[in-house]
Amino acid sequence: MSKNHVAHSRKEVTLPFYSVRNISCPEDLANGRKVYVGYTPLQAIIGLPTDENVREYLLDAEGRQRKTPTQVHRAIEDTLVNNPQSFSVLNSGIVLVARDCQIGEKEKLLVMTEPSIVNGSQTQGVIRDFYKGLGREEPSAQTFHVKFEIIVTDDEDLIAEVSIARNFQNDVMTISIAGRRGQLDELEQSLQKTLPGSKLQKSETTKLSDDYIKTERLLQVITALIPKSLWPDNKDFNKVYAYSMKAKCLKEFQRVYEEAKNSTHQNHLRSAELYQFYLDIAPQALELYGKWKTHSGFKGTGIRSIERDGREIKEVPEGIIFPILASLAVFAKKTKNGWVIEPPILFTDDELIKTAKSVYMDIADHNPWVMGKSKACYAALNQITSIFKRLSKG
Repeated sequence: MSKNHVAHSRKEVTLPFYSVRNISCPEDLANGRKVYVGYTPLQAIIGLPTDENVREYLLDAEGRQRKTPTQVHRAIEDTLVNNPQSFSVLNSGIVLVARDCQIGEKEKLLVMTEPSIVNGSQTQGVIRDFYKGLGREEPSAQTFHVKFEIIVTDDEDLIAEVSIARNFQNDVMTISIAGRRGQLDELEQSLQKTLPGSKLQKSETTKLSDDYIKTERLLQVITALIPKSLWPDNKDFNKVYAYSMKAKCLKEFQRVYEEAKNSTHQNHLRSAELYQFYLDIAPQALELYGKWKTHSGFKGTGIRSIERDGREIKEVPEGIIFPILASLAVFAKKTKNGWVIEPPILFTDDELIKTAKSVYMDIADHNPWVMGKSKACYAALNQITSIFKRLSKG
């Protein structure tokens, strides 16, 4: 039997089975879903789709640098090589979702509508690589089997939650969960209004190219730019974590998103305003980040940690620019077109660069990492922008 047994007919995929059983419980039936379990030949799962999964096969080298096999990958391969007759009980198998499923007992075929593996991509990938390495379909004349579970439902939200829940044991990154739940879609759409064709990274395995934007980095920059008026009431107004804690910035965004979308939440209105800030400021945040990373104003400062190409500034360390970005939050302003960072006419970048150099040497002792994590450095730069803001009002 070969992987060609997985046949595609528009939205349908057929899967051969050795055995299958309907194990749906009353809750399943009451909510219009069914659950099937069974066994299928190993090679039959190779061509199954993985569109709904929050993570792809981590060793897939197509278009990106191949990652090192994990202990899990090695264990699966070892079983295939040395103990294939026990694979069906040693491997946890695969979990699929499908919008419909018909059982052909006579042909021993399942006909699934729009199916996808939601847990088991690593098993599928190792099996695929194993057969590819053999150069043939089967390791011997005997066919070995793998367990499968199929959850049949047309509830798209449930499908997303199943994909997330069934992958927690594999330490799925938060960005994959946020992407699968659609929490990054509006942020991406906001960017595309200014940067047509741009895309946010929505999965840990996203193949990054020039069109893709690093989502966590963008959220770090936006966090640095949040004005005090929008800062959560129960949190210290301290931006230091924006520099080094990208996971925290992403989780904070998720929290704001969920509260903003829940009209009954006690923080709904405040979170809705902050969420709008994320959407409005995203394009300008990218622009400011790019500007300060290569700001020509750092020429002649003598800051050794800045990467140069001749006299040109190639890259300013993040530890230097994050306190600068955080200081610009005092210029956040809500206009009829949304939130913007709008410095007053009197303000110039030169004054900020001069102060940044001073705190870099005197407070951070010439260490950009220390500067990025020093509350005193943030406070010193914030004092400069606050002075310009007061002068503009006077």
